[in-house]
Amino acid sequence: MNNYETVFIATPVLSEGQMKEAVQKYQKYLKDNNAEIIHEENWGIRKLAYPIQKKSTGFYYLIEFKAEGQLISKLEIEFKRDERLLRFLTVKLDKHAVTYNEKKRRLAKEAKEQKTEEK
Repeated sequence: MNNYETVFIATPVLSEGQMKEAVQKYQKYLKDNNAEIIHEENWGIRKLAYPIQKKSTGFYYLIEFKAEGQLISKLEIEFKRDERLLRFLTVKLDKHAVTYNEKKRRLAKEAKEQKTEEK
């Protein structure tokens, strides 16, 4: 099993509920295909670098997961069929990227714990 990271941008006209529904669809798809979701991040609505389909903003969402290689092409077909998505990108993580992501999450967790201790 390889480590992958996928980021997709959903159209900004979606409501919060519709965005959650889209995310749950891909979480379920990954789990149904024996992928192990390691980490998820909702980056929220952000400005796009350039307009896509006359939209200047979009909902960004990141999912880091472990899966077999043949799942990626099937996942990307699902992304292409979904009209709610403007763009997507899936990359295979090497051992250095995996280590970096683990370190980043650990530091974020420690910073969060330190903030709660200060209060």
